[in-house]
Amino acid sequence: MNLRIFPPEDFLEARVTLPLSKSMSARALIINALTPGSAPLGNVASCDDTDALVAALQGDSRSMSRTVDVGAAGTTMRFLTAYYACRPGCDITLDGSARMRQRPIKVLVDALRALGADITYAGEEGFPPLRIRGRELRGGELTLDASVSSQYISALLMTAPAMTGGLKLTLTGEIASRPYILMTLRIMKDYGVDSEFYLNTITVPAAASYKAPASPLRIEGDWSAAAAWYEITALSAGAVNIDNLAKDSCQGDRCLADIYARLGVDTDWEGEDGGTDLLANPDADARANIDFSDCPDLAQYVTVTCAMLGIPFSFTGLHTLAIKETDRVAALKNEMAKLGMILDDSIPGTLRWDGSRVRITEMPVFDTYADHRMAMCLAPVALYIPGIVIRDAEVVSKSYPGFWDDLAAAGFTLAELPDTPETTIDRDGRPNDGAGKGEER
Repeated sequence: MNLRIFPPEDFLEARVTLPLSKSMSARALIINALTPGSAPLGNVASCDDTDALVAALQGDSRSMSRTVDVGAAGTTMRFLTAYYACRPGCDITLDGSARMRQRPIKVLVDALRALGADITYAGEEGFPPLRIRGRELRGGELTLDASVSSQYISALLMTAPAMTGGLKLTLTGEIASRPYILMTLRIMKDYGVDSEFYLNTITVPAAASYKAPASPLRIEGDWSAAAAWYEITALSAGAVNIDNLAKDSCQGDRCLADIYARLGVDTDWEGEDGGTDLLANPDADARANIDFSDCPDLAQYVTVTCAMLGIPFSFTGLHTLAIKETDRVAALKNEMAKLGMILDDSIPGTLRWDGSRVRITEMPVFDTYADHRMAMCLAPVALYIPGIVIRDAEVVSKSYPGFWDDLAAAGFTLAELPDTPETTIDRDGRPNDGAGKGEER
């Protein structure tokens, strides 16, 4: 599905209910499945990633020997690798999309093998698909490079109570996305497992065991999904009300409020109609220097925001973006070039822009690279260039299936196109190919 997008004709005002956090949902689903006597979780995120995990865990109760295809769900792939490894009797081939077969998993597989797991590669060494024969893991002490992905650490921690010797995990290097590790430990505690995180060592004792909480775990609205609405507020100078953001959230992307306070968006936690109000103000910083080590999923939205506002930037902590749904730094460079902006990634893990741009003569037709966040971060460009096209717009189903409906409710016009022809920009800013006559959503 290719969408041409036009901005609201009037002042933008929107009221939004975000999807539930898929990060919290994924952890809760794994931990709940490892908890004896627990009831199935009902109130979790509804999106491709979580749906893939739910389907896999439901299938686990029916068949211990089968192939599980997680599609493009990277979190699901990593969490299920550890989950099946500690399930005696399982004989699982764990596979995914073509892109998933390019995403490395060797660090996690080596760690699980060191703890007693029986995992072999069914294809290329170091990458899915995996053949996993579940068994009781011995656990013990392990040293792990923490600079690649916090999901490896979370996968090991969540399965630690199933290990006979518990787990003492020493982390080396710069820890990627530390808040997600803290989220994992918090949900483990909700299920009765205490741990110790001191300096660079995390300990889950051998006697630990999960117990169902007295009341169902509450899954928060997804702070990652809120990023698109912060971007929209910054670019539109409008007002957005979000009714399910948690101020005291365990999600690392809660730092959105602090980042966008520097980019011209105030966060009012007690909105006039309830919920949280995002309100534009004119006091954006002249330059943005941000370390995204703890919140790499926000980098795309902030990059586009700064570029459209003309704010030069220097971003660090982007080293994990190359192994996401796509190489996100490369994708951003490609798409920003269509707006006349040349980004510099010559230093690994960084992205810089000096504020310069060249005039464009073609209507931007953006590619999404099978990456939901590319689609959502580029859509607000329509506020500055009416008539942009987003190719393969359906990719938002990975985390935010209702995104386009919410955009339409906020006053944007979305026209579905059969193809994406090259276009030039007329004086009124609209494409000259008769676009906008397609089916509106």
